[in-house]
Amino acid sequence: MAKAGIHPDYHTIKVQMTDGTVFETRSTWGKEGDTLALDIDPKSHPAWTGGAAKLQDGGRVAKFNKRFGGLTSLTK
Repeated sequence: MAKAGIHPDYHTIKVQMTDGTVFETRSTWGKEGDTLALDIDPKSHPAWTGGAAKLQDGGRVAKFNKRFGGLTSLTK
């Protein structure tokens, strides 16, 4: 038997997808009846939609490639 009083409350919440659709699920997040609005979900994220991901690194990769792009490997 599990210890009493150490487990979080497991209750029903609503999840709102980026396109506005809503579904109910059970979670320990928030309180009973709360709505969790998602910023990223499988309908909009490039990992699931097959869209091109954009690298936002402040130009560090381009700077690295400019500086070291001409180097060749010493192992062959």
